Amino acid sequence: MIKLSEHFNFKKLLKFTLPSIIMLVFTSIYGVADGFFVSNFVGKGAFTAVNFIMPYLMILGCVGFLFGTGGSALIAKIIGEGDRERANGIFSMIVCVSAVCGVVLAGVGTATLRPVAHLMGGSGEMLENAIAYGRIILFALPAYVLQYEFQCLFATAEKTRLGLYVTVAAGLTNFALDGMFVAWFKWGLTGAAAATVIGQCVGGIIPIIYFALPNSSLLRLTKPKFEGKSLVKTITNGSSELMSNISMSLVSMIYNLQLLKFAGEDGVAAYGVLMYVNFVFQAIFIGYTVGVAPIVSYHYGAGNSNELKSLNKKNLILIAVFSVLMFALAELLGGQIAKIFVGYDSNLYEMTAQAFMIFSVLFLFSGFNILGSSFFTALNNGLISAAISFLRTLIFQIGAVFILPMIWGLDGIWWSTVCAEVMAAAVTAIFLIAMRKKYNY
Repeated sequence: MIKLSEHFNFKKLLKFTLPSIIMLVFTSIYGVADGFFVSNFVGKGAFTAVNFIMPYLMILGCVGFLFGTGGSALIAKIIGEGDRERANGIFSMIVCVSAVCGVVLAGVGTATLRPVAHLMGGSGEMLENAIAYGRIILFALPAYVLQYEFQCLFATAEKTRLGLYVTVAAGLTNFALDGMFVAWFKWGLTGAAAATVIGQCVGGIIPIIYFALPNSSLLRLTKPKFEGKSLVKTITNGSSELMSNISMSLVSMIYNLQLLKFAGEDGVAAYGVLMYVNFVFQAIFIGYTVGVAPIVSYHYGAGNSNELKSLNKKNLILIAVFSVLMFALAELLGGQIAKIFVGYDSNLYEMTAQAFMIFSVLFLFSGFNILGSSFFTALNNGLISAAISFLRTLIFQIGAVFILPMIWGLDGIWWSTVCAEVMAAAVTAIFLIAMRKKYNY
């Protein structure tokens, strides 16, 4: 088993982060399962409804990333300082607080689902389908929050492989039940939502059982002791990931509004396909940063500046390689991926395939931005991390999605995310250069 305290060469770094990468990719793939089964077995209208309401559901659930990334950075730093007992106390507090937040947000989401869907421009059958799907999904919101939180904390506990196993179990459950409920029993959107709920419960509850029992990891659930400063630090550390996820969901709502204006419901469906594939591809970058973040936090807490410099250099090289591979893969497979989801409709297929050729350019830049934001979170500098995420996922994208369509029409919408990632890459580079002396990386 690889320890956080070790020196990491490329081989060891990839070996340690690979389970987190596979875990996030697998999570994204089984998240796509609903879209695949709904599109092919229920229809384009239902598929559009799922894509339409999903941004709001993700806003409610992204508090899991807040506590997962923010807590991981703080806990790993404290372990690096040598205080395991306090690390377990903070870990237990974070899990309890996040579970309570999940319950509260599920209630808020259920109460506000219809008015928010109206505000987003939903109407008629699409609106009713979106609300029916969303209400079922919200039953499992506490488990959803815990699932994504533990995906970050498994790496901190030096149990990335176990985290992968839990994610695979949740994903296979979701996928198998999608096939049973949607394709076989013909339960439509209700069946797809039920399959997702059960899969999320598997992913959220199994880690609680593991960490509550005696185990060989660095972390264990104990009697929680409230530490206000530690909770604030966790929230500050994780604010960039929270901002990133909220911003992406808000931007998705704006994209949907623009697409309804320029391309109708077909545009929303095409954007849904892009988002599903984007989740899978970006999961490689996110999975890597989730895996490497506790290593950075540990060595920062231990004061190992030489190891920080080594990690920073290796991170940049690996992300550059991943970026080129992701772009090439997206360009090669764009048409085939579009056919899997919407091959039954020739016009929608052509729109989606064309959009994918433009959209895939962003993979050359997004990995660098994700790494930069995560790196500063790991260094317990939530402010810079949040600034990168805020500019990247909200300000730059909103500006681009309103301005570029006025110049290039529908293609301007597809270019908007690419433009935002390029501008964010420039900002990320400035921060990395400016903070080098302060953190000695």
